[in-house]
Amino acid sequence: MYRSNTCGELRLSDQGKEVTLAGWVQRSRKMGGMTFVDLRDRYGITQLVFNEADDSELCDRANKLGREYCIQIKGTVSERQSKNEKLDTGDIEILVHELNVLSESATPPFTIEDNTDGGDDIRMKYRYLDLRRASVRKNMELRHRMTILIRNFLDSKEFMEVETPILIGSTPEGARDFVVPSRMNPGQFYALPQSPQTLKQLLMVAGFDRYFQIAKCFRDEDLRADRQPEFTQVDCEMSFVDQEDVIGIFEDMCRMLFKEVRGVELPAKLQQMSWHEAMRRFGSDKPDLRFGMEFVELKEAFSGKGNFSVFDEAKYIGGICVPGCADYTRKQLDGLTDFVKRPQVGAKGLVYIKYNADGTIKSSVDKFYSPEELAEIKKVMNANDGDLVLILSGDNANKARVQLCALRLEMGDRLGLRDKNKFECLWIVDFPLFEWSDEEQRLMATHHPFTMPNPDDIPLLEEHPEQVRAKAYDFVCNGIEVGGGSLRIHDGKLQERMFKILGFTPERAMAQFGFLINAFKYGAPPHAGLAFGLDRFVSIMAGLDSIRDCIAFPKNNSGRDVMLDAPSEIDVKQLDELNLKVDLKD
Repeated sequence: MYRSNTCGELRLSDQGKEVTLAGWVQRSRKMGGMTFVDLRDRYGITQLVFNEADDSELCDRANKLGREYCIQIKGTVSERQSKNEKLDTGDIEILVHELNVLSESATPPFTIEDNTDGGDDIRMKYRYLDLRRASVRKNMELRHRMTILIRNFLDSKEFMEVETPILIGSTPEGARDFVVPSRMNPGQFYALPQSPQTLKQLLMVAGFDRYFQIAKCFRDEDLRADRQPEFTQVDCEMSFVDQEDVIGIFEDMCRMLFKEVRGVELPAKLQQMSWHEAMRRFGSDKPDLRFGMEFVELKEAFSGKGNFSVFDEAKYIGGICVPGCADYTRKQLDGLTDFVKRPQVGAKGLVYIKYNADGTIKSSVDKFYSPEELAEIKKVMNANDGDLVLILSGDNANKARVQLCALRLEMGDRLGLRDKNKFECLWIVDFPLFEWSDEEQRLMATHHPFTMPNPDDIPLLEEHPEQVRAKAYDFVCNGIEVGGGSLRIHDGKLQERMFKILGFTPERAMAQFGFLINAFKYGAPPHAGLAFGLDRFVSIMAGLDSIRDCIAFPKNNSGRDVMLDAPSEIDVKQLDELNLKVDLKD
């Protein structure tokens, strides 16, 4: 064996023990006739001591060790004279009497330290070195632990893990598919699954009444901090259940994870909030409940007051009260105005009212409204002296609410209210079944076309589809959608009605989903499911801003793997085998 112990396990109780360690040189330092080397492996760091007085040749060899050399040593565990409380092994050191260099290392392109000098691009190019850093490795260890806990929990609830295919047919209803050409079927293509949705429904038809899978999924979409072209889902499906059954089981799973991983006790019953209420109060279907600043609708409060055409003509006026910020300077307020005018927010302007600590009122619209009228708004906003009220308006209520949500989150960040060590979770329910797509100029399924309509709303399907609620539910934590699911349609005729509303001809529906429609003819059980984004869940538990640092080999913001230089061109011979020709548009 190359080692008898790891670099993280030896303690003072091992004093006098002869050991063999192997790992990488973190750093070395020469002090007089002594050379100290920090040896690192996945488990920790142990200090090695080379004494020139005991073996000058061995000490000379130790002095030639460079950073990241892979070495093996043999030595004796000794009590450390200058102890290091930051290390688990900080009470001991190894008096080395044998050194073997297993592999030399070139000078690393960045320091392998928690606070490294490497930028994102260089770290992603040399990700195998970045993974040696303790901070990144701990994220991967957390991911492993959460995966084990999830598997054990689901196994205890009679779920069976079943693998579904990666090469499937394309179903471009939603995000874009990644497609894969077939050599044996010229001119035809597989798609990589956006999720195992239809396959797990078929497993329900097959009688596998509780299924799960830690599934790789793929979506060819624009990237953000919480998205990657390939990602991992904890994918689940159940038969003979209703919405509360599903929520109950997976709420228990989340409760277990928070307790085991973070020592946090979630409430015995999580809040459920309808989509409409979430949009009205927070302008988001994933509201961050770690802080207040709930929206107050002000259209009625401003009606008949002043002479401000922007508010008089607006269909929606909403505000947030920011406690203790009436002392914001004009520069700070101008900065907030610039923020809401950014293209990614899209507001035309911002109105503020400062209710100063001395009782005076200052507003960007005080020439349109009297102090008495602004004092009435103070009551409606439930504001106190010293508070700042920020107001947005618009012709589209939901659009204005989304803009106000961006402002609310910005203020939460500026005031340090979005504590990563605080967790507020809830379920969002009663989503609209359909949403209008300006790009497609038609109704689209809010989640997917297999989502069950609320039974009370089924009579509205053809005449008023925009009023139909879905039997769908999202698990939200700290303003992030961590998971979501729905009851599924298991009746073939109802599924056909859904396809028709979504603009599918019977021929197109059969071409794309005939396998599912046909399966429903053979006794499909009522079923429902849910999928958690494993990458997002781990990043929340680890307090990360991006999911990339909890993925071993992530893509960058352009969807590229800079380490493997992928995607890349392929050889002409491969194109010929696939009967493909590349003809790029300008």
